[in-house]
Amino acid sequence: MRDLTAVKDALKNHQIELPSWAFGNSGTRFKVFGQPGVPRTPYEKASDAAQVHAYTGVAPSMAVHIPWDKVDDYEALAVHAKNNGIRIGTVNSNVFQDDDYKLGSVCNPDPRVRRKALAHLLDCVDIMDATGSRDLKLWFADGTNYPGQDDISARQDRLAEALAAVYGRLGPGQRMLLEYKLFEPSFYTTDVPDWGTSLLHCQALGPRAMVVVDTGHHAPGVNIEFIVALLLKAGRLGGFDFNSRFYADDDLMVGAADPFQLFRITHEVVKAGALAPAAGVAYMLDQCHNIEPKIPAQIRSVMNVQEATAKALLVDTGALGAAQRAGDVLGANAVLMDAYDTDVRPLLAGLREELGLAPDPVSAYLASGYGEKIISERTGSSPAGWGA
Repeated sequence: MRDLTAVKDALKNHQIELPSWAFGNSGTRFKVFGQPGVPRTPYEKASDAAQVHAYTGVAPSMAVHIPWDKVDDYEALAVHAKNNGIRIGTVNSNVFQDDDYKLGSVCNPDPRVRRKALAHLLDCVDIMDATGSRDLKLWFADGTNYPGQDDISARQDRLAEALAAVYGRLGPGQRMLLEYKLFEPSFYTTDVPDWGTSLLHCQALGPRAMVVVDTGHHAPGVNIEFIVALLLKAGRLGGFDFNSRFYADDDLMVGAADPFQLFRITHEVVKAGALAPAAGVAYMLDQCHNIEPKIPAQIRSVMNVQEATAKALLVDTGALGAAQRAGDVLGANAVLMDAYDTDVRPLLAGLREELGLAPDPVSAYLASGYGEKIISERTGSSPAGWGA
């Protein structure tokens, strides 16, 4: 049996980062559905993110996406976030929403386009300096649609050259997180399609280059917890982008499609002692709330991660190890299932009350009147969104 005091302490220290873009309007390639009260500026996004933290107690940072969150004064944005009880977290680059990037960004055959993309990435490091952010997250839509369209090997060389330039620009205490994605928007080759490609580039760069695992960026049936375990062993798991998928990169609320998978992933994290912030693994949400209300959806997502983590912390590791050493297949599986089948909601509700929070964060937020307040106040100007 696990010590419940230790379980609660681990849950209190666990931190989950919110994505700024999930507070704005989003949708599919067919339609973006606008909602009343969504933020119009990065400042209003930070105010909304602060609400999620206020009711969950474990979401003290908001990732930004440039240029979606471009402002004139990033230090002022960081001060605004701090005044609201949170901080600016990971800086996400965007080298995929420009006509110049039709054939790629840092892997583009045109040197002019590559220079433009690299300049943006270096600008993002400047923003990290201004906001005090630790992590720069890179995701590239680069790839090809047809055999022969471009030289696969040459594109990898161009990618490595750009990554080396950015890595060399990082300041003390800053890291580069390289994300991968199986496909989309390119369909023949993707220049960073899997964790192995990301890991090879990170290993070539140095210890501050880490892999990001987006839970929606894999082929159906891929054992994501196996990838997580290996990256943890290699010391190269920089963070997660937590979401759910039914088909491809669905960006649904984490734990919505396969909560058992989320538990299996968090079990590997807990087993490796990588849950606490000091371990350096960033637990970020990366979701698009297309039809659900933004703030409650993010609160619910944080709660889903907490529930999976609490179950992982309840695994009887002694009994599990004994069953594994004895070759007791059913017994070992039963230990995991006992933890997964535990209703941890009373445990988490009690933990929140110990922290001075309402036991049900969603209900408490809905009763606060904040949602009605922002609908009445946020009139005029254009709502934030990613422009699909």
